[in-house]
Amino acid sequence: MFFFIAGIQPKTKTLDKTPRFCPVCGMQQAYLKRIDHYLSLFFIPLVPVKQGQPFLVCENCERVRIEKEHQYEAPSWDAEKRCRSCGRALEKDFLFCPYCGRQL
Repeated sequence: MFFFIAGIQPKTKTLDKTPRFCPVCGMQQAYLKRIDHYLSLFFIPLVPVKQGQPFLVCENCERVRIEKEHQYEAPSWDAEKRCRSCGRALEKDFLFCPYCGRQL
């Protein structure tokens, strides 16, 4: 008697390892990812079945944004200054963050 354990298994794939600008918190810690589904045999993914839609996941605020890839762009250098610790917008001449007190 033989038993086969098979099924559809999701697998998250990072599309680009370059950090991107998060539209929610403003930090540059978001990555473009996609969830693909594979036919697996004995828990080993073998055949790709369905390719998912790209989405943006921020490691700072842990938010997920599902939009088109071309809308995710890194901010230009003349954009507003943000604190690396709390992510709040600051004036360009600040040396310390007035919200969390960290040095910029």
